[in-house]
Amino acid sequence: MLRWITAGESHGPALVGIVDGVPAGLSLETADFERALARRRLGAGRGARQKFETDRVEITGGIRHGKTTGAPVAVLIHNSEWPKWQTVMSADPVPPAALQRDAGTGDEREIARNRPLTRPRPGHADLPGAVKYEQADARNILERASARETAARVALGTVAKAILEQAAQIRIVSQVRQLGSVRSLAPLATPEQTAALDASDVRCLDEETATRMRAELSALHKSGDTCGGVVEVVAYGVPIGLGSHTQHDRRLDAAIAGAMMSVQAFKAVEIGDGWAVAGLPGSQAHDEIVKDEDGKILRLSNHAGGIEGGISNGQPVLVRCAVKPISTVPRALRTVDWATGEAAKANHQRSDVSAVVPAAVISESVLALVLADFLLQRTGGDTLSQVRQNLSLLSAAKEIGSNDK
Repeated sequence: MLRWITAGESHGPALVGIVDGVPAGLSLETADFERALARRRLGAGRGARQKFETDRVEITGGIRHGKTTGAPVAVLIHNSEWPKWQTVMSADPVPPAALQRDAGTGDEREIARNRPLTRPRPGHADLPGAVKYEQADARNILERASARETAARVALGTVAKAILEQAAQIRIVSQVRQLGSVRSLAPLATPEQTAALDASDVRCLDEETATRMRAELSALHKSGDTCGGVVEVVAYGVPIGLGSHTQHDRRLDAAIAGAMMSVQAFKAVEIGDGWAVAGLPGSQAHDEIVKDEDGKILRLSNHAGGIEGGISNGQPVLVRCAVKPISTVPRALRTVDWATGEAAKANHQRSDVSAVVPAAVISESVLALVLADFLLQRTGGDTLSQVRQNLSLLSAAKEIGSNDK
């Protein structure tokens, strides 16, 4: 069983990720985490921050000489911008005067960085978070609510992917299914297409559709607006039997949906054909079961997205997530300044047009964390070799309803 947690603020000294329950013997090194985090920074529609966020990784536990030890894996992701923020985000008290002066660059944003944020942004956690935690400065909320936290999830997802691939040959791939109003009709992506998808700035391999996506982003940038979209992530090689129908918290699809909805800006999740099957007759909505000439059981479709009754059924696990437009809109939305009670324009904290492309990469890590947890629950084992052996024994029981008698 995997347990994981993240900590840290967007402009703090570092993000922290810890995952416990990792089998010993996995091959992992710093470069694996760096490559994963570099993929998260890809994509059209991002702001200037991605150019200077280098995501320097430091492994502080659980890996020695390139192999996991069975101890919790702990990862630090250092913030390259910390020197500019160490006074504002200091954990220890600072003199009030230090927060009231120009930081010395002549840039008005440097002055604003030191001021309390009292104009909450619609669509963000600013207002409900400030009320809940009784904060007068929204920075105490937005720094943790920021999607920057997903960098730690991608780091932990690197560990989860290693478990899936090295223990069970499960591989995960993602693509952008929709960007703004432009929808892609491309077939499901395969793991072999990962490099090509990473090379596409809109994570779409159909060039005509990709061109229309870029045009939409350009138009939104010029008009001072943002857009969302839909990301699609698929896991191949998932064995039958992950999850259970017996309790709500053991259902694989419920765990996936909950994990995906915890990602910043994700507002809807569908598994398989999701919403589409609601409009189909039952004769067309389910995946018929047949035998091939060799007696192997096959499915004629995958409307269920690889999960039936909360249990993986051997088909690819297919998940789509709706990503809302970035809530910090350059032409700021209306709000109220809670310090004065007057109408105001919302704080503008970033300049991205869209974060849909990195959202696809983030969804891979989130799915990997859930699948790795359920795989280890199914197999047990404290080492990679034990997990492999146990999975092999489970896979050998091919007859439906077979048991030891």
